[in-house]
Amino acid sequence: MNITESAIREIVNYVLLSVGYWGIFKKCGVKPYLSLVPFVREYNLSLCADREKDGRRLTIVSLALEALAVIILAQEENSDLVVFLSMFFLALVLTKIIYSTRVYFGLTKVFNRRKSWTWLFVFLELLTLLIWGWHPAFVPSKKVDDPSDLTEAKGLGEDVRGETDGLTVNINSRTVIDFFTKKTLLKDIHMIIPRGHMVLLLGGSGAGKTTFVNAVTGYEKADATINLGKDDVYNDYDKLMYDIGFVPQQDLMRGSDTVLATLSDAATLRLSSSVGLVKRRERIAEVLEQFGLSAVQYSLVDKLSGGQKKRLSIAMEFISDPTLFFLDEPDSGLDGVVARALFEKLRAIANEGKIVVVITHTPDRVIDLFDDVIVLAKDSSRTGRLAYYGPVKDSYEFFGKKSMEEILLSINQKDEGGEGRADEFVEKYVDKVREKVG
Repeated sequence: MNITESAIREIVNYVLLSVGYWGIFKKCGVKPYLSLVPFVREYNLSLCADREKDGRRLTIVSLALEALAVIILAQEENSDLVVFLSMFFLALVLTKIIYSTRVYFGLTKVFNRRKSWTWLFVFLELLTLLIWGWHPAFVPSKKVDDPSDLTEAKGLGEDVRGETDGLTVNINSRTVIDFFTKKTLLKDIHMIIPRGHMVLLLGGSGAGKTTFVNAVTGYEKADATINLGKDDVYNDYDKLMYDIGFVPQQDLMRGSDTVLATLSDAATLRLSSSVGLVKRRERIAEVLEQFGLSAVQYSLVDKLSGGQKKRLSIAMEFISDPTLFFLDEPDSGLDGVVARALFEKLRAIANEGKIVVVITHTPDRVIDLFDDVIVLAKDSSRTGRLAYYGPVKDSYEFFGKKSMEEILLSINQKDEGGEGRADEFVEKYVDKVREKVG
């Protein structure tokens, strides 16, 4: 067979495969034109099969195979290298077969067909795709959710303006491209947080809490305007980077260092180079005293209790005296008494005129220390939305619940064990804001 005949055969095979994919995609609710794009179509077939994770791996392996094939062809004069690379190529081929088989198996379940069809897909892929794509007897039991087709809760759709001394958040949207698909993680988040307030950030898994924090701190920019006082966080980031503190859930400290050395290193990183040595030492001593660490300043980090480690972790960020302070589960792993003492420290920080925003999975045991609560929820389009922002005491009446745990259950999706009322409260909150503004 000459090169022309081989090329024609490849083109015919590609076209027929595309026709098969096209039919299946139409049945599953996937955009049919994606059947024309190599690698993308394999991934979308995995969505039809409800095997998204396997589809990701299959796509990566397929891309690696193509890249390796090109490299092998380019090295054909080096026989030893070709043999070596061919071993990897064979391993990738076997891996591709495994993931393809898993996707096909998932397809048989979605289409309510016998498992034996899996082997027909493996050995007679073209014919099987055409049959499944165009024979009316093959119908999927469910379709792929297309975010653009899902009805989303109505939003405020306009920025809020307020006192310039606090934090003003106007997030229009935060989107990402995730494996050929554009996803909206957050949308229509508008609020003003005054200085001196300690705020609870509440939301279920996937509601956008981390995305919200990253957007507000400028770590990951969104389509948004974030103002701290009169300054724009995005445009004036170099100026504000030391005025915004973030304490992650995991303590980022070396166990072999002393408390004093750890805080001194933090001061070197977080304080401006214009701060002299004397002022720097004074600030370190002040923070050690403020967080109750003066007595253990020469102790190794590994020798500290859980509560002391957490206080040191917070002190490292607080060394620069930030106006805006975010903390991700600072009470993780702490018992009730120690956690309470830690939150009282945070309350004292807020009382100094700071803004403290906290994520915690056990808010009810310390809820009396918070001024406000931000409630984020996934609406019917799977987008993080603002379901409530305001005083803690008013939130109970708004949701008709008696605890933060009950509020969380009311907005969680039904498949997560919740009541699935996110859209209801997102729209109720929008109406409340508009009524207040009007």
